Amino acid sequence: MGFHDAGWWRLLYMSDGSKPEKLTWPLLKRVFSYARPYRKQIVWMLVTILISSGLGLVSPLILRELIDNALPNEDVGLLTALAALLMVVPLVNATVLVIQRWLNSAIGEGLIFDLRAALFNHLQRMSLRFFTNTKTGELMSRLNNDVVGAQRAVNTTLVSIVTNTTMVVATLIVMLALEWRLTLLGLMVVPLFIIPARRMTPVLRKITKEQMSENAKMNALMNETLNISGAMLVKLFGRADDEDQRFRKRAAGVRDAGVKQAVSGSMFFAFLGLIGAAGTAIVYYIGGRLVLDGSFSIGTIVAFAALLSQLYGPLQALVNAPVDFVTSMISFERVFEVLDMPLEVAEKPDAVALQDVKGAVTFEKVSFDYDDAGTVGFLSEVERHGMESVKKVLSDDDTGKPNGKPQANGNGATENGNDPSAESVEKSQARTWALDGVSFEIQPGQLVALVGPSGAGKTTITYLLPRLYDPTEGQILIDGHDLRDVTLKSLSEQIGMVTQETYLFHDTLRMNLLYAKPDATQDEIEAACRAANIHDFIAALPEGYETVAGERGYRLSGGEKQRIAIARVLLKNPRILVLDEATSHLDSQSEALIQAALEKVMQGRTSVVIAHRLSTILKADLILVMNRGQVVERGSHAELLAKGGLYTELYHTQFNREYAPEVEANAVSTD
Repeated sequence: MGFHDAGWWRLLYMSDGSKPEKLTWPLLKRVFSYARPYRKQIVWMLVTILISSGLGLVSPLILRELIDNALPNEDVGLLTALAALLMVVPLVNATVLVIQRWLNSAIGEGLIFDLRAALFNHLQRMSLRFFTNTKTGELMSRLNNDVVGAQRAVNTTLVSIVTNTTMVVATLIVMLALEWRLTLLGLMVVPLFIIPARRMTPVLRKITKEQMSENAKMNALMNETLNISGAMLVKLFGRADDEDQRFRKRAAGVRDAGVKQAVSGSMFFAFLGLIGAAGTAIVYYIGGRLVLDGSFSIGTIVAFAALLSQLYGPLQALVNAPVDFVTSMISFERVFEVLDMPLEVAEKPDAVALQDVKGAVTFEKVSFDYDDAGTVGFLSEVERHGMESVKKVLSDDDTGKPNGKPQANGNGATENGNDPSAESVEKSQARTWALDGVSFEIQPGQLVALVGPSGAGKTTITYLLPRLYDPTEGQILIDGHDLRDVTLKSLSEQIGMVTQETYLFHDTLRMNLLYAKPDATQDEIEAACRAANIHDFIAALPEGYETVAGERGYRLSGGEKQRIAIARVLLKNPRILVLDEATSHLDSQSEALIQAALEKVMQGRTSVVIAHRLSTILKADLILVMNRGQVVERGSHAELLAKGGLYTELYHTQFNREYAPEVEANAVSTD
């Protein structure tokens, strides 16, 4: 496609073979819709641009009047007035530029606020599937890099285009009014600006791309090795010196690319400066000859030279302005990509709020596939101008090939078929469907234990109940209400979840607890912590509840974090409790404290527990045995043992080996 039929927005094909940026009217229309709330500020900013451009043309005309009239005629009054104007004009212009800058920043920062708020609001409503398939760094890039790029498109690139265009047009009008022949002489060098710019811009872009790619690699390495988990891994394997060398190599790449960019840019703009100097020299020479012939005045030549500097500068900026504008508009496309992603777990317009919840839970033929996103898309990796995605962090190259392994679903399963009839613990849990036709009922206040081999689908059930995902098939009901028909807020209020991996914010223990109930009193906080067997520990800390938990709560032990998580759920006071009872990694004292806390939490609540302890299983009103995404057995402990099926095998291989025989005998005798 050639230049003419491609349109003005396809001004440049990359020398490295990549596609040119393009601009579409729907994109522009949508961008302008975000500028609509700031239309008054935009109008006033355009006024300031016109005033500033006009004031920029006054000084050359003052110089002409001074040289041609004030000095030859020895007019002291006129000389004084012109000298005063040479002081007043820059002062007024500076004031106008300050106002323009204020308006410009108000528009740009307001635009950033609107885009970030819209992005964050939309991301908060995306399903868990979206976050498990998207890099956190990519989301941060959309919220930071792309939003700032969008701001730059509006309040830097666009303003620059308008300002420079206005200046060029106004300058040409004044120059033509003064002397059209000198104007044509000055315009003779204009093609010399465009030709080298179109040849050099791809080179400069390629160098910039290289620099930003090297910078991305360095940032990725810092992100991987300077977080707490990465730092711990480096220390445990004694790789500090190696990481130091790797970082020095990445930083050296950034340094060398930066030097190359600076030198190339300086050479390019020095060349453009020489072209401008050549144009000025031509005007001085030809105009000077005409002055000697008496055709022109000296003041006219001086004014023209000053006007030429104000013509060539904006022309240089306008050469790359369209490409810069189109490039920066890519950031808007990246932002809109997120905003246009449909919500997988969406709230119906007529959704009802759950009230007076008793806690009855029903799964009706529920099937779920982690890989089936329906119409929900995933974010593409950013390919913004001058920046490549970093595929690898520790490797020195970014060229990776598929490893040929089957793709796993969110439950650790791969697409190797589905064989629900298998009941052996040793049988692989790999399959396409995480859940396959699961049905069961839980009565209000019941304790239901989910047991089964790893990957059987237990965690998936706990994810579907608070509607972190929607089932692919079937329905889930609470007190007879389909979860899709109730408001998300009311559902969240009724369900409390303690996950296997406890997450704490890098804030005080008080703020982490208040996350469950922001208006909780100190007495309520302490009551919840006492019930969770963590109050005495917190009270003994030097700063008590104001102690900072640290990054992801790393300043606390696993048992302490779990008890804080339990206290947080208690403070929320939900009607339904979902719990992953993972306590095998804790010491016996912490485990005993947590078990005692959990007993208090589960009292009077409907509880769904992924059970790892025999004591919890024995107390369960109903045991659901999961295997390969199906409920293969259900009943009480004694009933399931009598069947001699998968539960019996699990009992002998997992649950019973940590307990003395007399515990088993006493527990069974009570059934």
